[in-house]
Amino acid sequence: MSATSTPPTTEPPEPPAPRARSGNRRDEAARLAVLHAADDLLAEQGFAALTVEAIARRAGVAKQTIYRWWPSKVEILLDTLIEDSAKTLPVPADRPTAAAVRGYLHDFARFLDRDPAGKVLLTLLAQAQHDPGTAASLHRRHLGPRRAQERAWLAAAADAGELAPALDLDAVLDALTGPLVYAAMTGAPARPELVDTLVDRLLAPRG
Repeated sequence: MSATSTPPTTEPPEPPAPRARSGNRRDEAARLAVLHAADDLLAEQGFAALTVEAIARRAGVAKQTIYRWWPSKVEILLDTLIEDSAKTLPVPADRPTAAAVRGYLHDFARFLDRDPAGKVLLTLLAQAQHDPGTAASLHRRHLGPRRAQERAWLAAAADAGELAPALDLDAVLDALTGPLVYAAMTGAPARPELVDTLVDRLLAPRG
């Protein structure tokens, strides 16, 4: 209070402090409900039939709430992909070994074939082929950051003498993941022998 204020009078009691945490909990619950609803509806109806209105109804939130947080259904799906793949298919942070790299690629093949987040990735990749906005968001928010992690991990494995990449690391990553994505997008089952052949030919793992 300023030193030149008028003499104090009886002041009303201070209002209770806002309970921000409670509101944050409600917001987080609504956000997760939206992500789960989008995931479920995509599996049930496909991308073309998926609408913000349907997501709002399934999640039990107002459509305006969704548009306040996400500009489109693509951005909702990207959030589900980023959060779920970080849990089910994280890029390993431990010491890079040839066995760990091989295991990660086997996990990636299964992720594409069986995991709901893998299906979201395939959907967004398909949509990106004819929608530049989807392509840009997918690369900026998911593919680019994950590629940087994978490249750094392979580089560490190569520096440690665990791998001898046949091409530069970006080309190796394209050659490793491209056949797996193509197989998944055409409905072919994940084949462990395909992963092993790609790893052996492109990375020449030690041992």
